[in-house]
Amino acid sequence: MRFLLDAQLPGTLRSVFSNAGHEVIHTLDLEMGNRTPDTLISAMADSEGLIVVSKDSDFVVSLLLKGTPRRLLQISTGNIPNSELRNLLRRNLQAIESAFEIASHVEINRTSLIIHS
Repeated sequence: MRFLLDAQLPGTLRSVFSNAGHEVIHTLDLEMGNRTPDTLISAMADSEGLIVVSKDSDFVVSLLLKGTPRRLLQISTGNIPNSELRNLLRRNLQAIESAFEIASHVEINRTSLIIHS
């Protein structure tokens, strides 16, 4: 799978995905860096088959109203330490991978993984 991490997520999350064999890009890697507009992030993700990973609820609204980004991993943990977020994603990565086989919008919070249809 291929993931695109949004600006408000730490670059250290890259290792969670890359260590599991996935390709991962952070907005810091893009030409405009963390200033890249959400519309460009969504367009890039859709054209390159990337799953947007974000805490930003604007992506959820865009997905529901406009159908973009086509695939979204929504992080709904609130503010937690980066190390706790990395551990949460590591523990649930296999379930996240499986969820994206059947859904385009997956949400993770501190206690559960939610598959939106």
